[in-house]
Amino acid sequence: MPDFQGRVGFVTAGATGIGFACAREIVRGGGRVMIAARREETLKTACRELGEGSAFAVCDVTDDASVDAAVAACIERFGRLDLAVNAAGTGTAGPLVETSTAEFERVLATNLTGAFRCLRSEARAMRAARGGSIVNISSIAGILTHPWMAPYCVSKAGLDMLTRCAADELGAEGIRVNSVLPGVVRTPMASILTDSEVSRREYLRRMPLARIGEPEDVARLVAFLLSDDARWITGQLVGVDGGHSLRQGPNLVPLFTGAPEPVAED
Repeated sequence: MPDFQGRVGFVTAGATGIGFACAREIVRGGGRVMIAARREETLKTACRELGEGSAFAVCDVTDDASVDAAVAACIERFGRLDLAVNAAGTGTAGPLVETSTAEFERVLATNLTGAFRCLRSEARAMRAARGGSIVNISSIAGILTHPWMAPYCVSKAGLDMLTRCAADELGAEGIRVNSVLPGVVRTPMASILTDSEVSRREYLRRMPLARIGEPEDVARLVAFLLSDDARWITGQLVGVDGGHSLRQGPNLVPLFTGAPEPVAED
């Protein structure tokens, strides 16, 4: 278990799924954490489970002022910021030639520009602590094509380059930045994939370690990257996918035909 005693973390989409699992790892390591998401009720529920070392801020990562206010609330509550996990994300499904510009931009607004807003605000706060560690939750979709998921794939590829650029610039200030690239994980946002037999078969046949991931599988890697055990690691894109990225991205077109749109996770 990484030691987060005396450390403070900020986690977007921290009320559910991978974000919540990451927040829980910070608390289990003795740290304190501010979780941020759009829905107050889910945040309250998550904080009750996380315990006294947690607090929450309602936050929309597509809005500059909302992100800056949430990070400021973390500083006001806990006095500093050392660790951050940018987990907010959304998705869509449909043929590229039928995807509207508005839909393309909607996905990037959360997954890429939203992460940029958070990273910028987090890094500014970490300067006061003379260092810190930021982990962005990317996806195997950033390196493997997924038919009918172009906006999502592009957003995650952009996030990975943002990670590398930020790591290059911020290293001199003692701030490390890394990405983790999960495969399919059992979360509320991914339920359309994990609950479908068609989708499960498609994913499992492409994995050497053929099972659906759990949020904890990702959170444990994130906790390592946040910790001092990873103090000489920055700018890295680390897969946690059962080996899926050794092969090729899934073809989910049979699933998406007539399927509802995935909802944003927070």
